[in-house]
Amino acid sequence: MKILIVTDAWEPQVNGVVRTLSKTADMCRKAGHTVEVIAPSDGYFTMPLPTYPDIRLAPFAKRDVERRIIRYAPEAIHIATEGPLGQAARSLCIKWQLPFTTSYHTKFPEYIKARFPFIPISWPYNFVRNFHNSSGRVMVTTPSMVEFLDKQGFKNLAPWARGVDLDLFNPDKRFAPEDIYKDLPRPVWVNVGRVAVEKNIETFLELDLPGSKVVVGDGPQLAELKKKYPKAHFMGAKFGDDLARYFADADVFVFPSLTDTFGLVNIEAMATGTPVAAYPVSGPVDIIPGSNAGICDEDLHKACMAALKLSRDDAIQHAQKYSWEAVSDIFISHLTPQYNPVARRRFRRIRRFGAIASSPYHAVKMGYRRSRRFLAGKSIPRFHKPFRKPKK
Repeated sequence: MKILIVTDAWEPQVNGVVRTLSKTADMCRKAGHTVEVIAPSDGYFTMPLPTYPDIRLAPFAKRDVERRIIRYAPEAIHIATEGPLGQAARSLCIKWQLPFTTSYHTKFPEYIKARFPFIPISWPYNFVRNFHNSSGRVMVTTPSMVEFLDKQGFKNLAPWARGVDLDLFNPDKRFAPEDIYKDLPRPVWVNVGRVAVEKNIETFLELDLPGSKVVVGDGPQLAELKKKYPKAHFMGAKFGDDLARYFADADVFVFPSLTDTFGLVNIEAMATGTPVAAYPVSGPVDIIPGSNAGICDEDLHKACMAALKLSRDDAIQHAQKYSWEAVSDIFISHLTPQYNPVARRRFRRIRRFGAIASSPYHAVKMGYRRSRRFLAGKSIPRFHKPFRKPKK
């Protein structure tokens, strides 16, 4: 199957959404599917996201998105984000009556509220609800998020969990070749992710905990937190084996976020054997309770001290359930929402038009056939553009 993923979050950005999409694309390719990704890093003119300059948006790419959809002629279209590229792809799919799916990765309205408290939260919820409700299926991270969004008026919801790279994040990384925190007092409490206000990292740094607090990651709040909490250790962004070691060598992974829908870093920490302390909110509450791999509590300090006593083997065993193979299979199964016969015909037309537009041979062949029908006195089929609006 030819799959098109349209996303405003992609490499070189470093976050859970990018890791999820890139790994899903890789697993789909391994399963024999063809995957094309449209992202801001494809050479478009980009602008920094207000209050978050590390994220680049491509606001003027609609014409090129249209051209690429026609030429690629996908059999399934997945729009991963609500940014300019996602908006462009969504408007084209609606215009052409093509089926598409979307995914809800983050609590976007809560992010807006955290940065701009004066904006009523109902405004961004109206925006994201209208965006997603036009899709055939909305992929949501956890059952609790399905329940939450259903109450917010979202439709066509389907759970789609996240996976972990068990080859990269594994217990063998612990103290290999040496303790990465060897110069820090134990126990070591670590948080990994974007250093931004919506991640609630300041709550973690304010906790009265023994040992050392470590923050791994980069983001717009990094300079502010460094200045305000000089006793904490800020390591910056880490990747690959280095990142896995920061997970593995810690004693407890602390996840103070109240706005994430899943928290992929929780599973990555567990896969290395590090138990998790978190609030009982969407994401952690779907992963942790009953697993012996972490503690959820409204009192984060209490959760941290309890997590310190948990077995690392239980955390490792729990993480084994989140393989990327199973996650990608669920993604593929969600890609084909039910759509009416008119949409099916239009989908075939755009694929045919894409094949013609991408090959002069097909154009000549089509012209030759139509000329023969004309000379033979036969009726010539009407040529349908894939973007022709249906007659009322």
